Amino acid sequence: MAPIILALKKQPELRVRVLATAQHRDLLDQVMHAFGIEPDIDLNIMRPNQGLSELTARLLLELDGVLQTEQPDVVLAQGDTTTVMTVALACFYLRIPFGHVEAGLRTWDKNNPFPEEMNRVIAGRLAQWHFAPTESSRQNLLREGIPDADISVTGNSVIDALLLVADRAKTMPVQLDASKRLILLTAHRRENFGAPFERVCNAILTLLERNEDIQVLYPVHPNPNVRDVAYQLLGQHPRVVLCEPLDYVPFVAAMQSAYLILSDSGGVQEEAPALGKPVLVLRHETERPEAVAQGVVKLVGTDTDVIIESAQKLLDDPAAYRAMARGVSPYGDGHTAARIVAILMAYFV
Repeated sequence: MAPIILALKKQPELRVRVLATAQHRDLLDQVMHAFGIEPDIDLNIMRPNQGLSELTARLLLELDGVLQTEQPDVVLAQGDTTTVMTVALACFYLRIPFGHVEAGLRTWDKNNPFPEEMNRVIAGRLAQWHFAPTESSRQNLLREGIPDADISVTGNSVIDALLLVADRAKTMPVQLDASKRLILLTAHRRENFGAPFERVCNAILTLLERNEDIQVLYPVHPNPNVRDVAYQLLGQHPRVVLCEPLDYVPFVAAMQSAYLILSDSGGVQEEAPALGKPVLVLRHETERPEAVAQGVVKLVGTDTDVIIESAQKLLDDPAAYRAMARGVSPYGDGHTAARIVAILMAYFV
């Protein structure tokens, strides 16, 4: 949302208020800092061991109070978090127009990813504006009966954000061996907790055993379902660097330094191809099929043997690597925020 917030604030006719629920406190603060944005309202919603039902109920009550006080003409939210689903519902109850940024992503499996797939489906049923990143996202919305006039293919503002910081993303706060090829790992999805994540770690250990010239950097998600297993299985290997989650700018630097990326993140599937970095996706389904269709992202799931085979091919076969490292960006050209602002300005005029 940062590029959209910054672009909206340049419009003298608009008053922009930034509400943070802080569903992801550790990630939120550093991104806000990177783009020079201060939240006007911070709900600080998270509590230790908070379940989805409690989170949703607390969000709905808190957001209802804020919206009734603020009386906004338009509310925008991005993505597929519980925050997005809940703010869409709160706006619906109060008859406030809601715009969904990154609309129309679908796997067509309500349990994968969980709960994100249903979050974005619900938000999509309640939105007045659907800012779809790609044509295939637009087609998904049409398939669900969303009127074509309510859909705009704008690209994804994540590429705007990436291009804003790429030139200054040069250094990382961790020490790495420049003589070795870097594998960047990110893993945090709920559906991969337990045995699936253990299989991912075992694949990493096998790749390290077979390839003396690689090292692994893993910014570990704070969820204990991930953190405890990561440190238990990977923490003692001399060529594995486990660190705290990286701020956005250093993480972009890590992507730019990586030879290969293994990830279950949605954003990485969009950002890394634009940087020319192959991505092996640790999921069986993706709501971002465009990069897969272009051959720069590959779904490998969490099967140990499949991960090893796919990664080893990229490490051994220069032609296979070049085919995936082509620097294509099916998700945006850096002008998404400008398109969304233009659509909203036309609404007010």
